[in-house]
Amino acid sequence: MREIIFDTETTGLDNRADRIIEIGGIELFNHFPTGNTIHIFINPGDQKVHPDALAVHGITDEFLKDKKPFAEVAEEILAFFGDAKWIAHNATFDMGFINAEFARIGLPPILPERVLDTLSMARRKHPMGPNSLDALCRRYGIDNSHRTKHGALLDSELLAEVYIEMIGGRQAALGLGMSTQSGQTGRGEMSEEAGVIAAVLQRPRPLAPRFSEVEAEAHQALVAKLGEKGIWAKYDSLN
Repeated sequence: MREIIFDTETTGLDNRADRIIEIGGIELFNHFPTGNTIHIFINPGDQKVHPDALAVHGITDEFLKDKKPFAEVAEEILAFFGDAKWIAHNATFDMGFINAEFARIGLPPILPERVLDTLSMARRKHPMGPNSLDALCRRYGIDNSHRTKHGALLDSELLAEVYIEMIGGRQAALGLGMSTQSGQTGRGEMSEEAGVIAAVLQRPRPLAPRFSEVEAEAHQALVAKLGEKGIWAKYDSLN
């Protein structure tokens, strides 16, 4: 299962007028990063970066002058995402801009069923909040000290770590690391449910009994006193 954790930076907050100026994404396969990424800066044309937006991401009009417009990078974006799930934090904001950009060049929108919002996911999991990306990084012990300003690729990398934590993906890694092509470890079997892989391990030889022969005899004497109705009589001797 392919998923793309992505983020955008924009000239402002209104997707009817403002434009996307940066998109970054991280590819996951079965909830694990593959190392494949996308990172593109985009020329917004005549739309200038709003001062409030500039204070958040630091991307200037001058920096964007020589970048390609969205129409020239749209196919590259669609090719990278392919049939994967689009995953973003506050996805309503990002998808509003993505679909507005597609509409301007005559491309169909990304349908809601292909989108997962990690903010909504976090609110269900942690209803008392806070659930901003920085707050979730603190909650899960993810180092975001290098995040002095918002950036699409950096925020995607951090969100990928948060997302994996929220779905229990780090525990899944323990099982995946012991799997083989046959799906078995040689010491047990691998099972997969709801995208989480767990290892069921078995010892090659049972451990030796920890009770002594004297203790076993004392136990048998106690069982004999209980009579036929005693629960221990239903089980085999411990010897």
